[in-house]
Amino acid sequence: MKSKNIMELRLLSLSQNESFARSVVGAFATQLNPTLEEISDIKTAVSEAVTNAIVHAYPDTIGDIRIVAELSGNIIRVKVQDFGVGIRDIQQARQPFFSTANDESRSGMGFTVMETFMDEVIIDSTPAKGTTVEMKKSISKQDY
Repeated sequence: MKSKNIMELRLLSLSQNESFARSVVGAFATQLNPTLEEISDIKTAVSEAVTNAIVHAYPDTIGDIRIVAELSGNIIRVKVQDFGVGIRDIQQARQPFFSTANDESRSGMGFTVMETFMDEVIIDSTPAKGTTVEMKKSISKQDY
């Protein structure tokens, strides 16, 4: 039987919490003994998901972000959930360079980055109710 471990984190959609979220999930993932590249991939994907929630889910207010990470066997699953404005067109939002933010510093590459660094990315969203991004990554077994 595979052992399972679950961690949950709730935080406000403040920009300073993005680095905290990525660090917490990264530290939790170290239980799988990932390579430095794998841990960097996970932290980058979490960073993008949390940043999306901060910037897009709550454009004019502060709201809650919930992160659940699960370790099972050599797999990490990370769910980043917000309760904000939601996404009207998920397929459009997944397109590189698309952004709903009026801030020109946003590249519109968030979902593309998540999909590049994780094995699987599932997006579920309901306008005016929020978005859940579920990501999965298999960690290679290291022999030391």
